[in-house]
Amino acid sequence: MKRFATLIAAALTLFACGNDPSYKGGIPKDGTDPEEGQEAITEEVKVPEEYADYTRVALESSITKVQPMTGIVMWAPYKSDDISLEYSYMQYNDVCKEKDKYDWTVLDKLLEGIASRGHQAVIRFHYTYVGKKCTVPDYIKAWPGYEETVGKSEGRTTYFPDWRCEELKRFHLEFYKKLAERYDKDPRLAFLETGFGLWAEYHIYDGPFKMGQTFPDKDFQAEFMRGMSEWFKETTWSISIDSADNTYGPFQKYPDLLDLRFGNFDDSFMCQDHDGYNYRSWLFFGETRYKRAPLGGEFSYYSDYDQEHCLDEGGMYHRKFEDEVAKFHMTFIIGADQPSYQKWNRIREASLSMGYRFRIRDYRVGDGKTAILIANVGVAPIYRDAWLAVGGKRAGYNLAHLMPGNEIWVTVDATGTPAIECDHLVSGQKISFEADI
Repeated sequence: MKRFATLIAAALTLFACGNDPSYKGGIPKDGTDPEEGQEAITEEVKVPEEYADYTRVALESSITKVQPMTGIVMWAPYKSDDISLEYSYMQYNDVCKEKDKYDWTVLDKLLEGIASRGHQAVIRFHYTYVGKKCTVPDYIKAWPGYEETVGKSEGRTTYFPDWRCEELKRFHLEFYKKLAERYDKDPRLAFLETGFGLWAEYHIYDGPFKMGQTFPDKDFQAEFMRGMSEWFKETTWSISIDSADNTYGPFQKYPDLLDLRFGNFDDSFMCQDHDGYNYRSWLFFGETRYKRAPLGGEFSYYSDYDQEHCLDEGGMYHRKFEDEVAKFHMTFIIGADQPSYQKWNRIREASLSMGYRFRIRDYRVGDGKTAILIANVGVAPIYRDAWLAVGGKRAGYNLAHLMPGNEIWVTVDATGTPAIECDHLVSGQKISFEADI
């Protein structure tokens, strides 16, 4: 989100005054080995003995469109064949105004519109937005004892919720449980971002910060995160890297939370100081978190220069976008202003460097079966279930387990043209692969 550069120093100072962000209590573990059977991509194709007598079949394919659930994201509504994702902030009081009464029409209309353009959504609900009133439901604003804080943020009058209110806490948990019940398997929704504070970015870097009042206490944050992990089985949820700061986040009090399957987003990606504060914040969550959940963000708004040059082919601040994407295993990034600075060919090229990218390296047929060596030559996994299919029959191996830089042999008891199938796509979307056999 946009911020004044002169105020960013305050946020960095605040972080520096907190505990060491390199703390890594609880590197993410899920008790399984999703990489079982995979091998690092080798220059020469190694054919297992059981497929040696199969006939190698020629196959040509290329990836020309930004792949589903990856790439540079535009703010909704946006019509373009060069993106796959659209972003939108959402307001809690657009869905709930009265206790226990939820009307999801505004979200359904948003998702329907995005899907009609052949895209999927990235959404983030917020209570506090600089210069605006709080989006706490009306009935809670009238709750006995509830008292919002009105203060200045970025020089504008801004309203902050009262997290002392038990009904607000109850509502917040119920809201996300109902959101999961309704949308967890909805193909129109790609990724969910969540958090507290300004823009739900997990900070109040400028304004009246009071832990337990304008920002929820760490006990409640922990309860919320554990609930999210329970309620959302399919849709991944992400929180800001700013939650690494012990001033705001609960992780040093509850290090086991780092074991939960959540992703991260960085809303000042490519900023000048990215190798400092941002990098330390990323490291806090572990260098392998991308294996379990998506990493995303937004291009830095610290200065107009950042927006103008973040996608320059020569890079800026001695860093190139594609190199940073590979370094952080980024799947998506909001870049709504980039059409003002870059040509669409460059935006598409940058988008294609993000997320997963499948390549079929060998394709053999024998005994009515097909053996395929498939590699992920991208920078991240695909975070939804996907399968190789031949002649309309799916292989048993889930490509969501295929890590970047790895390859695996997959067999299908059928012959025919290979494809990649995924049930979490909207009309017009297709997962492609490249091949030169």
